[in-house]
Amino acid sequence: MAKTHAEEQDRQQYGVLLYYKYTEIPDLNGLVAFYESNCNSLGLLGRVRLSPQGVNVTVGGELSLLEKHIAAVMSNILFEGTDFKLATCDHPLNDKVAKECGFTALSIRVVKDLVTLSSQPLLKSPEISNAGTHLSAVDFHSALQSAGKLLKKESPADPEGLVLLDARNLYETRIGKFHAPNVETLDPGIRQYSDLSSWIDDNSEQLKGKSVLMYCTGGIRCEMASAYIRSKGAGFENVFQLFGGIQRYLEQFPDGGFFKGKNFVFDHRISVGSLDASVISTCLLCGSAFDDYSSRCRCTHCRMLVLVCVSCRKEKSLYVCELCQKHGKGFGSVPLIENGETQAVSSEELKTVLSDTELLRQVPWSLDNQPRRKIKILCLHGFRQNASSFKGRTASLAKKLKTFVELVFVDAPHELPYIYQPCFTESHGDCTSPSLERTQPPPSENCKKKYGWLVAPDFNGRSEADWKIADCPFDPLQYQQQTDGFEASLAYLKTVFSQEGPFDGILGFSQGAAMAAALVSAQEGRLKGEMDFRFVILCSGFALKLPELECKRINCPSLHIFGSDHGKDRQIANQASRDLTSLFDDGCRVIIEHDCGHIIPTRSPYIDEIRNFLQRFL
Repeated sequence: MAKTHAEEQDRQQYGVLLYYKYTEIPDLNGLVAFYESNCNSLGLLGRVRLSPQGVNVTVGGELSLLEKHIAAVMSNILFEGTDFKLATCDHPLNDKVAKECGFTALSIRVVKDLVTLSSQPLLKSPEISNAGTHLSAVDFHSALQSAGKLLKKESPADPEGLVLLDARNLYETRIGKFHAPNVETLDPGIRQYSDLSSWIDDNSEQLKGKSVLMYCTGGIRCEMASAYIRSKGAGFENVFQLFGGIQRYLEQFPDGGFFKGKNFVFDHRISVGSLDASVISTCLLCGSAFDDYSSRCRCTHCRMLVLVCVSCRKEKSLYVCELCQKHGKGFGSVPLIENGETQAVSSEELKTVLSDTELLRQVPWSLDNQPRRKIKILCLHGFRQNASSFKGRTASLAKKLKTFVELVFVDAPHELPYIYQPCFTESHGDCTSPSLERTQPPPSENCKKKYGWLVAPDFNGRSEADWKIADCPFDPLQYQQQTDGFEASLAYLKTVFSQEGPFDGILGFSQGAAMAAALVSAQEGRLKGEMDFRFVILCSGFALKLPELECKRINCPSLHIFGSDHGKDRQIANQASRDLTSLFDDGCRVIIEHDCGHIIPTRSPYIDEIRNFLQRFL
């Protein structure tokens, strides 16, 4: 049945609205109530994100109703100067795309950050008030056209040159980006925006002393990223950003200007192009020109969108994006593409191996359904433990991480004497008053050997017959007396690394955590190149009194797990573990406090936080 003229006209009146505003929100609950009432009454669908620092909104609906929403928002003085980007478009045609983009319902959430610049706490969080200078689309175009002359004129530092920095993710830059002659373009090639701060840290020399011209889809990501660059101080002052993002640029330059390809957008439109219909991206498999994400094909490992053309697309096939291929996460040793044929295993085959659907999206697999190399972690037990007992104590942890983590356990080098608590009993002999008889220690052959990484200064080893009576039932400060034996343990661990390594990380518990922390510090100094690892997990740890731990803060990704003030850890006080965390840079440490005592907790939410930390190193 043919649509009437009125129906066609209504269809043309649909639109999408994007806007953000960084401003201090004095009444967050009141603003939530406003959005719930206003958006629901107008029938708007999409995403509303609110934080104490502002709002970030992407909603769709009838144009006239979106205009009413804008008017209502503008009546609030908090939104003065907000750039409302309203575009006419078709109604969502693809239910799958509409659902993935959040355009089948209204989602209003309060979040900590409007955009997440880093997945981990930053050493120095940027102030949004220190964001880069806004350039209009015309000024941005002129800056590229004159290869930086405009910016040099405005900058008192008169920097040497201009670099163009794309603040978006790889799947966005694949299909469209700026290109200007004589201007160096930096594409970080990141999987997600929270990786950008690390890229900036690692590539700061490419930015220092330059005029940095940044752009993103609508502008909000540049606000935080430009502030982060400027927070680095001298040499990073000259940062400029495209006001309104690529969307405003294409409105001003409908032929595309210096922007080539399409602008990826986070709504049901998927992408928006210019009058120039050129395609700059290619199919992941066959390499033909292709830039359509409507099929929503994703990498089987990291879930990033990939481009797979119609002729290469097969039902239930799995794909590996270029980033995962770069980091060795292809399907075994067989190339992803060979002689023009796609090498893939079906998702059904994988499901028979792994029932956890969440991990199905995260763990790399080979063609024969065998796991690829897992994250390998060396585990250091606590004082008066051994590898076997520590393996038993961490059995639950190992089970919950078994799909992508391998734990390796070793005994410490210092064998300790057996100790026992004397037991006193009454004697009812011929004595006029009761006497006490001390029981004898148990047979040595029934006891498992105990070891330590550090020992007391008067320690001289033990023999099989050695027994030591405990000085008291339990001394919670005994770890402070165990100060010797570090060099012997260090030499021993060098051998472990050479014979059983390489290791991706080290997990230490109690005294083992103290030893692991010392290894991290030594790795940055005298052990550099001898014992390489990427992260450390310190459980119920404390700091050793060593020169290595007194010279500087440690810059290594670290996960600290310890009992809270009321966590019932009788052996290592909360403050001792806190003091250890203070030795690590804020920007690379994660802290988990729990109420479970002197253990490594494996129930939710703790196991989820542990898993999230480790998955960064897949």
